[in-house]
Amino acid sequence: MKIAYIVQHSYEVGEDEQFDETKIIGIYSSLEKAKSVVDRYKLLPGFREYANNFFIDEYEIDADNWTEGFIKA
Repeated sequence: MKIAYIVQHSYEVGEDEQFDETKIIGIYSSLEKAKSVVDRYKLLPGFREYANNFFIDEYEIDADNWTEGFIKA
């Protein structure tokens, strides 16, 4: 089983925080690499103002990672 780590940055936007602004930073082969990228990006303009808004998700490669439907809001 091979694993990939996706680094994302997300924060709420709008006067009433109406929606999320999400950026996929990258996909990495190890958790250590993903954490290193987060440490580096926390110093960049814009990202440093939302330094606690990074997320690292683990995904199995060549596997269905979302197996359910969805409900339209």
